[in-house]
Amino acid sequence: MSIPPSTAANLPLPQWAYVPGETGDAEADHDTLWQAKALVPARFRDFVPARHPALRYGIALNNAGYFWESQEILEAVWAAAPQGGRERILLRACIQIANANLRLRMRKPHAAARLLSEALGELDTLAARKATVPGDGFADGFPTAALAAQLKAKLAQPLLSKADWVEIGTIGR
Repeated sequence: MSIPPSTAANLPLPQWAYVPGETGDAEADHDTLWQAKALVPARFRDFVPARHPALRYGIALNNAGYFWESQEILEAVWAAAPQGGRERILLRACIQIANANLRLRMRKPHAAARLLSEALGELDTLAARKATVPGDGFADGFPTAALAAQLKAKLAQPLLSKADWVEIGTIGR
C-alpha cells in the first residue's frame, strides 16, 4: 500500500524522475524538493513523528517511482533525527531501499541486491531494539516485519530487475 502524495502536506510530485546518467543534461527538480526539505526542522526532539509531512512525502516519492528524490528527502529527515534513535535505523533502511530502487532503474541489479541486503540488516537491528514505550514515532507503528519479508522475497529471486522495486509501504495508522 502506498501513501498518496496528497497526504504528504499537499506537496507536488517533481516534474520528472531524476536518474543520474540517464536524464541527459536535466538536473533534478530541486525547486520541488526544496519545499519538502524546508519542512524538516534542524533537529527532531525525541523522535521523528510518523505523520511528519516531509517523511511521508519521501516515502510517497519512493512509492511513486521518484527514487533519487525520495533518497534526498529521507536523508534530510535522517540528518535531523535524534542520534541513536530507532527512527534513524528505520530511515537508513528506507534510504537504502530508495537507493536500491534507483539502481534497479539504472540496470545495476547487483548493487541493488547489496543495498536491499543492507536495508534488511537495518530492519533486523531495529527488530532487536524494541521500543521501551510505544509512541508516535516513525519506528513505533511501522510494519517492519512486513517490509523485511518483502525484502527477503526480493532477495530470494535469482536476478532483480526494474520490475522488482520495493514500495516502502504505508506509515499511516
